Amino acid sequence: MNATLTAILLLCCSNVFMTFAWYAHLKELNNRPWIIAALISWGIALFEYLLQVPANRIGYTVMNVGQLKILQEVISISVFVPFAVFYLKEPLKLDYLWAGLLLCGAVYFVFREKL
Repeated sequence: MNATLTAILLLCCSNVFMTFAWYAHLKELNNRPWIIAALISWGIALFEYLLQVPANRIGYTVMNVGQLKILQEVISISVFVPFAVFYLKEPLKLDYLWAGLLLCGAVYFVFREKL
């Protein structure tokens, strides 16, 4: 498997853990003290870092740091929107589409040398 695809797959998996670490406590632990939510979130975030660090190291062999960051943001919103809608039961907003389109513009500008 090539480095770009490996980095993307690891970042996708990493983002699932990140999204749960950052937001799942709003639904699942909202009646617990914030310190409990923070400790549980840190435990989840450990798994995120175990995937994110290798993803960035592998990705950096074929992309620059700006490209990695924009790729991370695109993956992040791609994971966050379904999470917010299906897990947190938030309404699907047209604003997510506009944000995604703006990120597509960012992708174009940071990757245009390779196009």
